[in-house]
Amino acid sequence: MLALGQALVRRGHEVCLQTWTRWREPVEAAGMLFAAAPEYQVFPTRDRPLKPYQAAVRAARETAPLVAELRPDAVVADILTVAMALAGELERAPVATLVPHVFPITDPGFPPYSIGARLPRGALGRAAWRLTDPIVRRGLKQGRRELNETRERLGLAPRPWLHNGISRELCLVGTLPQLEYPREWPGWARVVGPLLWEPPSEPVALPSGDLPLVLVAPSTSQDPGHRLLRAALAGLAGEPVRVLATYNGRDPGPIDVPPNATVVPWLSYARTMPHCALVVCHAGHGTLARALSAGAAVLACPDAGDQSENAARIDWAGVGVRLPRRLVTPWALRLAVRRALADPSMGRRAGALGAWAAANDGAVRASEVLEQWVAGGPTRTR
Repeated sequence: MLALGQALVRRGHEVCLQTWTRWREPVEAAGMLFAAAPEYQVFPTRDRPLKPYQAAVRAARETAPLVAELRPDAVVADILTVAMALAGELERAPVATLVPHVFPITDPGFPPYSIGARLPRGALGRAAWRLTDPIVRRGLKQGRRELNETRERLGLAPRPWLHNGISRELCLVGTLPQLEYPREWPGWARVVGPLLWEPPSEPVALPSGDLPLVLVAPSTSQDPGHRLLRAALAGLAGEPVRVLATYNGRDPGPIDVPPNATVVPWLSYARTMPHCALVVCHAGHGTLARALSAGAAVLACPDAGDQSENAARIDWAGVGVRLPRRLVTPWALRLAVRRALADPSMGRRAGALGAWAAANDGAVRASEVLEQWVAGGPTRTR
C-alpha cells in the first residue's frame, strides 16, 4: 500500500492511507495524508472476546465517517482489511481490492491454495485435485455466509460469489506474473507486478571476496526461535560462499557466527539483493518478490501462512529450491544451497524475472490501471 500510495502521489493524486499508527511517519514522508485505523484484538481471547465479525462491523462503522469526509474517487482495500472495503460500500465509493501476493482463487484442477502443492503436470493430476473441490467449496461457502452475515449487520446486500471479500469491480494482484499458474483471467483481475517498498536504512557493507553471496533473510513474523538463521549459519560454515544474514530486529540471543558470515540486525533488501546469488528465506511474499525482482534465485523454507504456496510457485517457475520446515537442519540446508548454486538455469530464470521487474514497475502499473478504472475505462465493470 505504501508503494502504491507513493506512486499515486508522484502522478499528482491526493492520497489518504489509513493504517496503524506505527506507519504514520513513512506515510506522511511520502506526501500522503495519514489516517489512523482502528486497532484492537481481532481474534477472540479469554480476556478480550471480540469475535471477528464484531471487529469487522465495528471497524467499518468507525471508518465510514473518514470515507464520507474524503469522498474519494476510489477506495483501495487490502484483501485482509475488510472493514475499509465495507466502509467504502457504505458510503457508495467505488471499491477495489489489492492482493499483495499470488491470486488466492484457484481454477478446477488446481491444488487447494496455501497447502504447498504444485500445479499438476497432466490430466490425471488435475482430476485428482478436482476430488478436493467439494471440500474446499464447503469452506468457501462458510466464509461467504459469515461475510454476508457481517454485511447484513451493516445494511449491505449479500454477495452471491465465493471469495466475496474480493471486489468484482477491480482486483489488483501485486505479484510477478511468472509466479501465476496459466488460467483464463477474469476481466476484473489484473496482475500488475509486485509493489515493493521498504523503510529507509543505513547501508551495510557486503562481505569481501568473489565467492557467491548468500543472503539469509528470515521472516519478520514467523520462526521466533530463529531456527532458519541458526541452521543456515551452521550449515554454510566452511562452504565456498559469503554469507550475509539478518535477524530483522528480533534479537536471536547468543549465536555462533562462522568466519565466512556476517550477521546484522537489519539491512536494505533493495541495496543488497542485486548482489546476491541466492536468498534463503521463509518465502513470505514481500521477501520473495524483492529477491526475484533483484534477479536472485531463492531457497524457500516455508513456515506458516501463504509461505508454502509461494514456495510451490518458485519451484514450479524454476527460480528456486524449497526445503520443508521439518528438514530445516544445517545438513539439509547446506545440500539445498549447493543444489541451487550448481544449477545455472535457475539463476538465468531468476535473472529474467529481475529484468521483467526492472521494466515493469508494479506500483506504476497499478496506478495506471486504477486511473483507467476510475475514468470508466475497460477495467470498469459498471
